[in-house]
Amino acid sequence: MAEKTLTKKQKDLVERLRKAGVERNIALTLVYVAGRDEATRREIESATGLKQPEVSIATQAMRMKDWMDKRDIKKEGKGRPVHGYKLDKPIDEIFLEIQKEEKARISEMESNLKKIDELVKAIY
Repeated sequence: MAEKTLTKKQKDLVERLRKAGVERNIALTLVYVAGRDEATRREIESATGLKQPEVSIATQAMRMKDWMDKRDIKKEGKGRPVHGYKLDKPIDEIFLEIQKEEKARISEMESNLKKIDELVKAIY
């Protein structure tokens, strides 16, 4: 059975990802799913404290980035289908993508600060 909560190190990783610009729900979902072969929406909800719509939006966003794969899990009886989620690429590749985005953001900020400095000197 899947772990019920995130570990302290996993929570620390979530906070670091948030500081790197990753949305909270995506960071929580990414860190939880990375530690297992596959997880259901309910397992993600239980471990992260996210609500159903938050998990659905996070998993959809991750699928659009090609970070996550979804499959239908056959179940007995009626009701909505259960989906299994797993990472579509190794976690270190995902972290490299996040790192690349963060470096581009830093570069943009540095460029903006340089332009501000030039404008201040030119005006005043």
